Amino acid sequence: MAAGKEQAATVSQGSDLTEEQVKQYLSENGDFLQRNPDMLDHLHISHASGSAVSLVEKQVSILRERNIDMRHRLKALTTNARENDKLYDQTRKLVLSLLDAGSLDELYEAFMQAMSTDFKVDYASMILFGEPGAESACRIEDPTAAREQIGALLKGRKPVCGVLRKEELAYLFPDAGEVGSAALMPITNGEEQGLIAVGSADANRYTTNMGTLFLTHIADVIQRLLPRLR
Repeated sequence: MAAGKEQAATVSQGSDLTEEQVKQYLSENGDFLQRNPDMLDHLHISHASGSAVSLVEKQVSILRERNIDMRHRLKALTTNARENDKLYDQTRKLVLSLLDAGSLDELYEAFMQAMSTDFKVDYASMILFGEPGAESACRIEDPTAAREQIGALLKGRKPVCGVLRKEELAYLFPDAGEVGSAALMPITNGEEQGLIAVGSADANRYTTNMGTLFLTHIADVIQRLLPRLR
């Protein structure tokens, strides 16, 4: 406080007052306007409309904008929390259904039913690699032929999301209509065992920067169930 008074005395004695001096004085005397409330009536800031508003009005406007921004952020967080809770419940239900499966057909039906009814995806596919044999609800494909068709998608043994080639989409969803984007997760335990995939007519539904934790989790569960079902 004493330094502030000395600075004010120095200013009053002589040289022209500069903006830097005013800024420095106010930064060192944060309670200046509190001690001199009458000055608020003399401080005005140009408004976007062109008119002038007082400092108090400007502060109120800023606080109002911040309040609106915080409400929007809170709403987004609440929405995300609800969506995550819903996804958790759906995933839990699917995992329990997969665990109850007594055969590959039941495993396949549990996955496809959940994708259609609970997750409401446009298209879904579960493909297992092996020797195509007896008629089965579950799609069994020769692994060599699969690598020829979608080898690039399986190479990294990691989730793949985005707009795929038409030939790849046709292999994943042979009975689907127009597929705009897809997400795929290989099923592997050191070697390729198959894959699960979901697709959408919307090209922006599945993008390269989307989260893939759900697909990874479901693929891991299926991978652990396959040895006792085959």
